[in-house]
Amino acid sequence: MKICIDAMGGDNAPVAVFEGVKAVLGKLDPATELRLYGTGEAKALAESMGILSERVGFVVTTEVIGCDESPTMAIRTKKDSSIVRALQDIAAGNGDAIVSAGSTGAVLTGATLIVKRLPGIKRPALAAAIPNVVGGRVLLLDSGANTDCKPEYLVQFAIMGKAYMEKVQGVPSPKIGLLNNGAEAEKGNELTKTVYGKLLEAPIDFAGNCEAREALSGDFDVIVADGFDGNVLLKSIEGTASAMMTMLKRELYGSLRTKIGAVIAKPAFRNLKKVLDYTEEGGAPLLGVRAGVVKAHGSSNAKAFAATFLQAERLVANNVTGVIAEALKDLAEE
Repeated sequence: MKICIDAMGGDNAPVAVFEGVKAVLGKLDPATELRLYGTGEAKALAESMGILSERVGFVVTTEVIGCDESPTMAIRTKKDSSIVRALQDIAAGNGDAIVSAGSTGAVLTGATLIVKRLPGIKRPALAAAIPNVVGGRVLLLDSGANTDCKPEYLVQFAIMGKAYMEKVQGVPSPKIGLLNNGAEAEKGNELTKTVYGKLLEAPIDFAGNCEAREALSGDFDVIVADGFDGNVLLKSIEGTASAMMTMLKRELYGSLRTKIGAVIAKPAFRNLKKVLDYTEEGGAPLLGVRAGVVKAHGSSNAKAFAATFLQAERLVANNVTGVIAEALKDLAEE
């Protein structure tokens, strides 16, 4: 297995990428190889850090795609960028998955144009795994790739989410929910009301509508939504978690009495922080394309990159792409 890594993507690249590689090598399957893509300067840094080896190669590129560039234009004009070269290699079968913390738009656009969609897939979807209150995770898709969706897109998201949760997270018969503004079947806009009926007929365990307040309840393993609503929900959860931790810290250190309580409860708070830490999970896979594509968080540190590399390995090892293709084979374009 070969995992292609964009060494130039992310706020802390390339140092955090290289540190993540160093941290994860002992955890990956010994047969898994990593291939870094970046500038000559980045390669020199990797060499000085002792990163390169028989298992870790480096492809020198001359261009970098910035987050402020037009994704489509950048993919078409910067052919020797780290993102494009890595995508071209997995499209040609010279790699099995790509990990990038760079421009989300460039990764999504490049994956669609270069790697291409699976047969029958209308739109690939970004799938974000979020911790829930029962100690597991709920998969939210789409979490930002497609702001406007048709009913058939969401049905495919549900089938792809089922395949991912079964094969990567080990959840048997995952319960699928439809993000909506009410639990009743007749609630919602035209999109969700149409999708509700279609999900009842789909080959999934459809558990009904999911209100935003129920997203982390543990009642659902997968939540499907259009990319606009899904991204709003994701960012709301992230912002609320951050705000709650800040307010809790302020209250705990507000008086001597609460400070004493904080010291006693410190292990619990440490565990809670770990649960809410995105670096523990890794990135968001783009489901529905012909090879593994994982978008890491732009602010990923070494720990987050290491988790994302392990996530990409599981994605390939469990043949999630093949499982999704098989599940949707009846929808394949002739």
